[in-house]
Amino acid sequence: MSAEIATDLPPPSYRQRLRQLLQASEGGLLTLALLVGAGSAGFAIVFRWLIATFTHLATGRADYAAAPGAVHPGLPGLGRWFLLGVPVVAGLLYGPLVHFFAREARGHGVPEVMYAVGRRGARIPPQVAAVKALPSALCIGGGGSVGREGPIVQIGSALGSTVGRLARVAEPRLRVLVACGAAGGIAATFNAPLAGVFFAMELVLADFTAQAFGMVVVSAVVSAAIGRAALGDAPFLSLPPFTVQHVGQYGLFAVLGLLAGGVGVLFTRVMYLIEDACDAIWRGPAWLRPAVGGVLLGLLLIAVPQMYGVGYPVLGNAVFGLYGVGFLLLLAGAKMLATSLTIGIGGSGGVFAPGLFIGAVLGSAFGQLAHGVLPGTAGPAGAYGLIGMGAVFAGAARAPITAVVILFELTGEYSIILPLMTAIVLATGVSHALSADTIYTLKLRRRGIDLGRREVISTAARTRVAEVMTAVPDGVQADLPLRDVAVMLARSGSGVLPVIGDQGNYLGVVTARVVAEALADGRHDADPASLVLELPLQVRRDNHLDQAIEALDRSGCAAVPVLDHGHVVGWISYRVALSALPSERIRGGVR
Repeated sequence: MSAEIATDLPPPSYRQRLRQLLQASEGGLLTLALLVGAGSAGFAIVFRWLIATFTHLATGRADYAAAPGAVHPGLPGLGRWFLLGVPVVAGLLYGPLVHFFAREARGHGVPEVMYAVGRRGARIPPQVAAVKALPSALCIGGGGSVGREGPIVQIGSALGSTVGRLARVAEPRLRVLVACGAAGGIAATFNAPLAGVFFAMELVLADFTAQAFGMVVVSAVVSAAIGRAALGDAPFLSLPPFTVQHVGQYGLFAVLGLLAGGVGVLFTRVMYLIEDACDAIWRGPAWLRPAVGGVLLGLLLIAVPQMYGVGYPVLGNAVFGLYGVGFLLLLAGAKMLATSLTIGIGGSGGVFAPGLFIGAVLGSAFGQLAHGVLPGTAGPAGAYGLIGMGAVFAGAARAPITAVVILFELTGEYSIILPLMTAIVLATGVSHALSADTIYTLKLRRRGIDLGRREVISTAARTRVAEVMTAVPDGVQADLPLRDVAVMLARSGSGVLPVIGDQGNYLGVVTARVVAEALADGRHDADPASLVLELPLQVRRDNHLDQAIEALDRSGCAAVPVLDHGHVVGWISYRVALSALPSERIRGGVR
């Protein structure tokens, strides 16, 4: 009699059922989105409290930009010269925190989140959520001329990634949770749930699926509700009412949009130019750079104290018409310089608020000039300040939907929509014409990462090179004649071979293309292989597969060696790398 196979299995445990629910069902994803939204609100509340606390300790005021140039109540004898030491002390505190605990926390944060979603399977180290808040609050409270949105986006996104990985959800769901964290952080920090949703969808996720949109909305609503309960229901900016008084104003708004698009691109280029200059000049330890650079920032704050911190009170005064044209233009240039210097010396903060600031002062200056030239047509200058806010941000970040929504949410005026869309569309078009990148994507492109060209997700982001690499092919001796090298390359599968020195050490590679070019004239047959040596980008065995593909792309080789402490331990080629990826994992094709 044959034995009968038992088919009755024990029922799944409560923990298994809960995990299955979170991993597979709509209700499970909704639960996680609610959790991420609530957690983001908690971080946002703590973050804002930290900024206010550090600002008060450093200046004796809740927001120094509301009383620029005032003396510190505890140091009256120093006058405004106390501003020279504040960024230095802050840099001494946050510099080591960022350098030793989470280097991802340096800078404005949003590009790191975009890269994690686009190329790293939405995996963000959990320590970023904890570490980012303190250095950013110290930087802003210590005079750094940056915004709150970059840090809170990175904090909320890291929380979403951590929650998703603890629940072991699939990568598409993990990406949604990262966007939920970003939206929740902005919604609670700025009391702007709509802006949070569209910022996350347009910049972080870049994907408007119905499921993702619904979950991001839920997260933002929960976060905004908790934020309002703790911080109040007032918008983060108080702006004047908006009206279009003459149809001719639309032409002026269009001109402002064109100008703002160029200024947005200029802001981007100035920021990275100053960052490059700081990189070129500084030769000391990275953790000390914010403190030493803080001396320059302190001197700038002494000259233009309106640059201290985020600067919303100054922005409001500009829109309400309290400054002249010359001073408004000075503020625009100083903000570009102060924000760029803060980021360049290693500070931590966002560029969203500085973009709004530059747009507000630029627009107000334009409005005053227009009113002087066309007093019967131009209308109040404050209206142009509001339009300029959205247009410069759109020119820098190329996020037109977010720009429209944030201004509508701040003003509550439907009449702002048509002129705002006019200016923002034109600003975005000018930005596209002048630059291939935005203020966020340029940081990634400078590392050789182009999110728009190809997105390798899931498998490539999770798989290590060591898991798929093949054996090293027989190497070519450095002194082997090129005619013999050509024979060996013809027998190889990829047209690439490693070059080996006298001691058996790896020197580089030779490729069939370069060898064929060298042999074409018949005069280099006896020349050694070292004559055509190439050095492709290094690939390590602990790299992920997407990094190996990037190295293959940038090296222009069909295959490259895999190194471990300088020794060749494996071989990775396009064929091997792509065979490890299901065809649906690659979007947009491969060059």
